Amino acid sequence: DGGILLGKRENEPAKGEWFVPGGTVLKNERLLEAVHRVATEELGCAVDIVESLGTFEHFYETSELPEVDSKHYVANGFIVRPKSEPVVGDDQHGALRVFSEPYPELHPYVQRYLNAR
Repeated sequence: DGGILLGKRENEPAKGEWFVPGGTVLKNERLLEAVHRVATEELGCAVDIVESLGTFEHFYETSELPEVDSKHYVANGFIVRPKSEPVVGDDQHGALRVFSEPYPELHPYVQRYLNAR
């Protein structure tokens, strides 16, 4: 309540940063189905979707793939509420933490999500 759950990134892009959990929409998967699947995979819990924040673009000069030197993501942001206590559900995040206002200095893309709320 009143905070934002971020994961400490273990891989590129944004390695070492506190960042919003997220993932890929799979072929033939509806967007809202992807939100629920990614929450289960990355947070280890089910969620209720509260609100859509809209579409965001992320540009990176790094990638998790050795043969790719940059990345461009188109992300759909959502506010969700966990139905149970989140746990680290995957190897992309070394830890999960709830941040509350006043927020510390966070990655510029995380700030965009916060500003959209």
